[in-house]
Amino acid sequence: MSDYSFKVSKTEEGMKAGSLIRSRMHIAAGRLSSLKFNNGLFLNGKSVHTGDTVHEGDVIKVVFPDDDCRIKPYDIPLKIMYEDQFLMVIDKPAPLPTVSSCCKEENTLENAVYAYLGCPEKFTYRPVNRLDKGTSGLLVIAKDPHCQYLLQKQLHSPDFVRRYFAVADGCPENAEGVIDAPIGNDPGSNRRYISPEGKPSVTHYRVIRTADREDCERQGDESSTSIVQVRSLIELKLETGRTHQIRVHLSSISCPVTGDYIYGAEHPGLPGRFSLHSCYVSFIHPVTGERIEISSELPPELLKLVE
Repeated sequence: MSDYSFKVSKTEEGMKAGSLIRSRMHIAAGRLSSLKFNNGLFLNGKSVHTGDTVHEGDVIKVVFPDDDCRIKPYDIPLKIMYEDQFLMVIDKPAPLPTVSSCCKEENTLENAVYAYLGCPEKFTYRPVNRLDKGTSGLLVIAKDPHCQYLLQKQLHSPDFVRRYFAVADGCPENAEGVIDAPIGNDPGSNRRYISPEGKPSVTHYRVIRTADREDCERQGDESSTSIVQVRSLIELKLETGRTHQIRVHLSSISCPVTGDYIYGAEHPGLPGRFSLHSCYVSFIHPVTGERIEISSELPPELLKLVE
């Protein structure tokens, strides 16, 4: 169970409690109604009706109930980059699914967070951004529904900044640029593709370094030919957040993410993952108003691909 408290200011004198709570905390009408009927609204320590008038100096408290929990713990070490009573930022390893599903119900980050928090009797997993199973890096998780709501409102605004490192097979023609190409989805599969009918999708990129790589291409059963190709380390910033956006956009300019078994080619040195890492996240703390900035270094197995 979590709660938020605030004082009524002079300019808020005479407002109705419900209107003030919605204005201050950006709570949806349905959520406010649920809080009201579950005794989650208080004025100066006593239950308050949404139609009651408030006065300067009054203290309003909003209490969010916990949800029932039906999850099994997955006890693995987690790299916690930031944590307080409202949220946490985890550096997710790969390959590790972000959430449980019908195919992967127990060995996920969701189950690992549940174990890390001590298997609370009532627990709901509230990721703010999402990372594919094969992507490593920074993931923001809220600890209550209101915090999650406020962070997700920031998610596709300038307040919430996400940057990624990708190792790509090939190198973009320009050292930096913008890929502005709408992305559609194939209803029959998990694959996305560039389509005029797709949703607007914008990715900013900058090439950090390039390196030659040497592959062997077999010629028949006995011989092979050495082929030297270029691999590049690219920093990317998302303006939109479509599913597989970076992977689709880089593939569309003939620079697929190394190891991307859907839009490029599998890499034997990257079992179950590909070369994409969430390296930076910045957002406004939903309670304190402080800007939080967190960075994560490129994992060694990806760094060695471009050394």
